[in-house]
Amino acid sequence: MEAVVRRKILGLVGLGIRGRLAVVGVQQVRDAAKRGKLKLALVAGDASRNSLNKVLPLLAARKVVVIENLTSADLATISGRVSVSAIGIIDTGLAKGIRSALMADG
Repeated sequence: MEAVVRRKILGLVGLGIRGRLAVVGVQQVRDAAKRGKLKLALVAGDASRNSLNKVLPLLAARKVVVIENLTSADLATISGRVSVSAIGIIDTGLAKGIRSALMADG
């Protein structure tokens, strides 16, 4: 992923977090997926195996698009936390914007 696209995606996700259009953390992402609210998920590629095992099978079963080429530090920085393994996007428009930014990189 190019640096420009990475910054654009992280900026969009940061706005989503501030606007309550996203959930932060493995458990919140799992809960949103179980309720059918999740439109897109960002999972840190360097997250612990335990965290990945908790969230990835559920996201695959629910057919949620997952972006995995971000780091835990990237996700933590935009969410204002120390460590973040997963962020879930619950707004359709925001998810579409992130996907179109990825396609532009493509």
